Amino acid sequence: MEAGNPQLICVRVGMAMDEKIGVRDNRIAKAAEFFFYASLLVELVVVIIDKSDYINPVEGQLFRITFLLAAGKILLTKYSLKEWFAMLLFGIMGVISYKMTGRNEILRIVVFVAACKQMDMKKVLKYVFYITLAGCLLLMLLSVTGIYGSASLETDFGRGYVQTRYCMGLGHPNALHCMFMMLVLLGLYLYNKKMKWYSYLILAALNYSLYLLTDSNTGMLVTLIGIAGGGLMRYWKKLPEMKWVYAAGVLVFLFCVAFSVLAAERSFARPVEYSFRNPVIAFADAHLNGRIRDLYYGSTDAHGTTATWSLFSQPENNYFFDMGFVRVFYWYGILPGMVYIILNILLFWQCAKKKDGMGLVMMAALAVYTIVEAHIISVYIGRNYILFLMGMYGSSMPGLNSEQEEYMWKAYRFIGKWSSSKV
Repeated sequence: MEAGNPQLICVRVGMAMDEKIGVRDNRIAKAAEFFFYASLLVELVVVIIDKSDYINPVEGQLFRITFLLAAGKILLTKYSLKEWFAMLLFGIMGVISYKMTGRNEILRIVVFVAACKQMDMKKVLKYVFYITLAGCLLLMLLSVTGIYGSASLETDFGRGYVQTRYCMGLGHPNALHCMFMMLVLLGLYLYNKKMKWYSYLILAALNYSLYLLTDSNTGMLVTLIGIAGGGLMRYWKKLPEMKWVYAAGVLVFLFCVAFSVLAAERSFARPVEYSFRNPVIAFADAHLNGRIRDLYYGSTDAHGTTATWSLFSQPENNYFFDMGFVRVFYWYGILPGMVYIILNILLFWQCAKKKDGMGLVMMAALAVYTIVEAHIISVYIGRNYILFLMGMYGSSMPGLNSEQEEYMWKAYRFIGKWSSSKV
């Protein structure tokens, strides 16, 4: 009787179908994860190579590979209709930027952040932490053993006198302290809840010891800010739940952007006298080793590098300088720059919703650092940890998440679901 029961047969067929679909989805998920980690590994290796003395002749080709691998991850991932639409809009902005400037970073960033969907981002960040740490230690080992890379530099670092500062194979003393800072911030983000009180003292001592070698004021101070912020989030238990602290983070971020834009306003400069009309900017430049002055006098353009700002920038805007937020607008244009600011503010909001106190600390510390250094504003995705946070919280951004998700090749199902919901 059971064998001939139509209802029982339907149940068994349904269970078999569900099992088959589950196996297929599991295989797709594993393939998607492989594509993501392969893309990320290449990105991280490129970052390590860039920090060394070696000039990478195939960097552009490697970026194309990482782009294709991340795109493969997207093809094997389900997204909501709103997420597909958001990717399309950001992708269009990336295409326009590429056509206007010849720079493909926005396209690569859009694809990478979208590829973070359904990944265990804490696991991903641990992967980033240990690969980056291993790479930096390898470069340091090669330099101190005399195998490859300079252990120190002796020159005038813009301070008006010659000095010896140590880079330990990472190309520049500031780069050495910067990578230490980035690893400390990421390590705190991953392990802050498990740290003991003396761990912060050890990190502070290591930070100061490295400062004696690098003499990198900005790197040392921002690292100290991150360590202090981590200690506050660890032992002031209620602090990650307080909304005002995230609002304060937004204000810090906006101040950093506003100061950078003000510094880049050429009306404050006197090209002939190499000075500034605004006394605040003049004072800041004197304490930033001429970083603001470099915006005006570091290029062959008599009007300064910042004189060519436009909606989507232009190919001629390819000069390298230190001030990161200025570089956003200069390299990519006013519109992408504004989008970047809005996305950061939304990310602060997501940190507040998730009570992610260390996310706040990392973002605020990197905002301060980006005033004077452009470490995270570059062609290298693997060294911008803000992008990983965007990937972590991207799907929970306002209005994007939905229970209805489909692969790209099954996007037609959205039409049927939308039609049935109207009936």
